Amino acid sequence: MNNAALLPIAPEVILLAGALIVILLLVLLERPYREGGIVALAALAAAAIASVLQWQALEDGADNLYFSAQGVPVPRLPMVVMDHYSAFAGVVIFIVAMLGLAAAWRLVLTLGARGAEFLTLVLLAVAGLHMMTASANMIMLFIGLETASIALYVLAGFTRERANADEAAVKYFLLGSLASVIFVYGAALLFAATGSTAFYGAGSMRQFLAENIVAEPAILLLAMGLVIVGMSFKVTAAPFHQWAPDVYQGAPSGIVGLMAAGVKIAGFAALGRILFSALPSQIDDWAPALAIIAGASMIIGTVLAAVQDDVKRILAYSGVAHAGYILMAFLAGSDGIGAMWFYLTTYALTVIAVFAVVAVVSGSRSGSSPLADWSGLSSRAPVLAWVMLIMLLALAGIPFTTGFVAKITVFTAATDAGYLWLMILALLTTVVGLYVYFRLAAVMFLEDPTEVEEVVVPPPTALVLTVAAVTTVLLGLLPWPLLDLAREALPL
Repeated sequence: MNNAALLPIAPEVILLAGALIVILLLVLLERPYREGGIVALAALAAAAIASVLQWQALEDGADNLYFSAQGVPVPRLPMVVMDHYSAFAGVVIFIVAMLGLAAAWRLVLTLGARGAEFLTLVLLAVAGLHMMTASANMIMLFIGLETASIALYVLAGFTRERANADEAAVKYFLLGSLASVIFVYGAALLFAATGSTAFYGAGSMRQFLAENIVAEPAILLLAMGLVIVGMSFKVTAAPFHQWAPDVYQGAPSGIVGLMAAGVKIAGFAALGRILFSALPSQIDDWAPALAIIAGASMIIGTVLAAVQDDVKRILAYSGVAHAGYILMAFLAGSDGIGAMWFYLTTYALTVIAVFAVVAVVSGSRSGSSPLADWSGLSSRAPVLAWVMLIMLLALAGIPFTTGFVAKITVFTAATDAGYLWLMILALLTTVVGLYVYFRLAAVMFLEDPTEVEEVVVPPPTALVLTVAAVTTVLLGLLPWPLLDLAREALPL
């Protein structure tokens, strides 16, 4: 196997090497978190560069598209695929992870020597998230899913100084395990229906469904339903979202942004890999189910967000609603991939920034973030309040922000696919969602502060907020470069 054969798994190799180095620093140094942070950021940057090299290799006409024990390329049962889809996902995931880690740096410093363990778990989680997007087989996708999930379960309760932190970790673990079981059962039934777990090559699910009539369609329908349910849990789509508010509220504020953004990117990318690559011929069966889940997510997420009095719970339910909007892009089949990627990319940057502000206002180790903490923020930290307002406007879908362009793209995709009723519902929930975001804005700008001390923004967090704010406005005004690039990020 030549060096080029390793390019499809280069990001994972780099991240695992980085995790091992961080662990070694824990043994060799008394206070390894600073050096460990440098190694972790360097590993994420190197993984992002590897993804760029993957894209460039594909643009140059590379033939090495698969990784398997059988060699590269493989005509049968590949495990990892290198295409524009996985390369684009890698760049987005690794950049988001770098920003999330920078926003969590204050938390890393407060952990002391345990900061190295925290950094190791982050690298392992990110490796698993990217593996989900690059998988060419249900087995490998599940391995990536569990690698990321187990690391995130631990991160959710990492501080262990509050009862709700332990509760968050246990609840995430129990419900996440249930979702994994459902996903595996669906994958097993897909194998029973098609005789394969591969997405590509000879003997794949895609080839079987294209060339044969399924003798037991009920098994195939049940399999697709269980796989969709399992992935819906990961992306917090209703009614499989119950874990999100409690986990977001209980987990350390410094890490929630990375958890929320990273899992959504990988979860939706993995779902797209399954539906667009392995099951495109069954779109008439799975698209209506996704439309129902999307509608339920938008309604439940928006309504419940409007009655919360904790900012982290508001953002959790907001994430449920946004999961519904992103699912609208799936209804157009492969034509909606560009809309999906644009929405995921811009939403992830917004979420990282929003939770970075939460960590500054309520503390990086804190659990809850009551609205009272945000009273009069504009007078205590004007720049921070204005950055938060920009992010809220993007989440609400106000013009001249990335949120507006993202919503337009998914609304158009759903309408072109014939789901006019869902687009109308999305418009109505968007209007109701304005109350959710402007309510928080009113607390920041119109209420008197309950605290008098000045809010201090750490330099790494300031960098993250600057990047997010500039990107949100710039891509809101000039979205075409990212839109054109996202439309090229198609699975094989």
